[in-house]
Amino acid sequence: MGDIRQHGRHEPPEGHGGHPGGEGGIAARVEAARAGLDPLHVPVMLDRIVELLAPALGEPGAVLVDGTLGLGGHSEALLRACPDMRLVGVDRDTTALERSAERLAPYSDRVHLVHAVYSDIPRALDEAGVTGADAILLDLGVSSPQLDETDRGFAYAHDAPLDMRMDRTQSLTAAEVVNTYPVAELTRVLRTYGEERFASRVARAIERQRAQAPIESTRALAELVREAIPAATRRTGGHPAKRTFQGLRIEVNAELSILESALPAAIARLSVGGRVAVLSYHSLEDRMTKRALAGLATDTTPADLPVPLPDRQPELRLLTRGAELPTDEENERNPRAQSARLRAAERVRPPRQ
Repeated sequence: MGDIRQHGRHEPPEGHGGHPGGEGGIAARVEAARAGLDPLHVPVMLDRIVELLAPALGEPGAVLVDGTLGLGGHSEALLRACPDMRLVGVDRDTTALERSAERLAPYSDRVHLVHAVYSDIPRALDEAGVTGADAILLDLGVSSPQLDETDRGFAYAHDAPLDMRMDRTQSLTAAEVVNTYPVAELTRVLRTYGEERFASRVARAIERQRAQAPIESTRALAELVREAIPAATRRTGGHPAKRTFQGLRIEVNAELSILESALPAAIARLSVGGRVAVLSYHSLEDRMTKRALAGLATDTTPADLPVPLPDRQPELRLLTRGAELPTDEENERNPRAQSARLRAAERVRPPRQ
């Protein structure tokens, strides 16, 4: 993949939304982004992501950081829509990096891929020789390759080893969590991360089963959870194991603790006029994103002072009103989009010292 050289920053033109080419050409950029995409595999909220981030990627050498590259669908669309931009693509999943490298091969001179967790975005930028990002995209949760590769153990619909590691170089697996965590800790994981109402019942059922033999497959765990949950509850809300699998996946991959440290670290490297967009699929992820963006979009001048303090003015301007949702049409076309929540912001001032 191509090298990305350090580039200088320019002040955004007055009243121009941050970058040349701005909002006026967004419809054309969205159309360009969609050209050549497989209509059956369009990334979640693609048009809106392009609308939000393309205005920050019009200058020659502008840098997009895709911190959760996956199959590279969003990045491919933005590379097509913004022919002068460069990409630093980050993913903890080596399989995803291999597949996205193939997908992005036509743009290889503008692409730099890094095997890392997205909390390491500052390091990835340093290694690429880039001082600041003009746009940052985080598409959280489990990716399509991880769901589609049944041997990864993310899906309860297929029998596979209990793995669930996004980064298969790490040691902790779902089998280890299920078979070694104390019941109280397992209950906490399922209740907090999976939002499972019957977390203690499921955890006790797991304890009884593993005392006889280790639980090693997704099918065995899914069936155990189904039997542990009251029959009346099983009739609604999808597969009974859905929340348990979500909780285990978040625990195995430390998703919330990584997000908590990643958001401020990534936003700190966002250039003035740069934009950040976060797609989350879980209420806790969305809550953390809301708090991180809103905190930097707030005037923190003490209430008892008569005038605003210059060094307490907001760093960010929110670009979304609350969390934006996919359209009904997209939800029908792509069931994986149904839980998506999108928040975005633009840097309007340098980071507070």
